Amino acid sequence: MKQLEVQIMGQSYLLGCPQGGEARLLEAVERVDTAMCKIRDAGKVRARERIAVLAALNLAFDLSDQQQAPPPTVAEVAAPGSAGATPWVGGAHSPQHAGDADLLLTSLLERLDAALGEDGRLL
Repeated sequence: MKQLEVQIMGQSYLLGCPQGGEARLLEAVERVDTAMCKIRDAGKVRARERIAVLAALNLAFDLSDQQQAPPPTVAEVAAPGSAGATPWVGGAHSPQHAGDADLLLTSLLERLDAALGEDGRLL
């Protein structure tokens, strides 16, 4: 197994990678780094652990949305407030969905706070 050193949100990580999987791993690192930086840059969340959890939720939400929903039609994509739009946390797809993203972010933060408890730790 090969090891790659990568940077996510400015922090170095040494990751194990199967032979031939370097490109896929680097692509995944780029997606995670981008998702985390968007949340951090939005300025509403400071703790690296919370940023990581929100980024993971966003990526999982996008993945499940892609797996479950058929591709949107041109009419759905063009229509404001269409069901085909994904209101992911950290940045809305368009200005019309900014309120949806803020509401979702607030809801996720409240649920995360409840799950973490008073000490702010998962375990």
